Amino acid sequence: MPLFVISVAAELADMHPQTLRQYDRLGIVSPSRAPGKSRRYSQQDVEMLRDVQRLSQEGVSLEGIRRIMQLEHQVAALKSRVSELSAEVELARRQRPADASRIFAAGLAGDVVSMARGKRPRARSQALVVWRPRD
Repeated sequence: MPLFVISVAAELADMHPQTLRQYDRLGIVSPSRAPGKSRRYSQQDVEMLRDVQRLSQEGVSLEGIRRIMQLEHQVAALKSRVSELSAEVELARRQRPADASRIFAAGLAGDVVSMARGKRPRARSQALVVWRPRD
């Protein structure tokens, strides 16, 4: 993946290099750093800079832009986590034996009790509400 020095990234984003430094200080777009502490912008950083420029031209304040970028990063992280969890659930479903259907009963105290298939809850200790999840 190509990395650009600040002058090239500024040209690609159609901005002044000082503007990129300001955005970095404000935490709006934070590029990686080379060993000599110089900024290195990725293609994704350049695209983010273009988004920042578009939002700025639409009248959004720098603080508003910073918050929007922060929320976009959070959404991306959450989507990634949802994908991971979905994959785990799918793997667990495939590994579960076909006859291992689960049945649960709600106890009088509101607790959930797992029931063996074909068994009925006892009337005194467990309510007669039975729930079986769909596959």
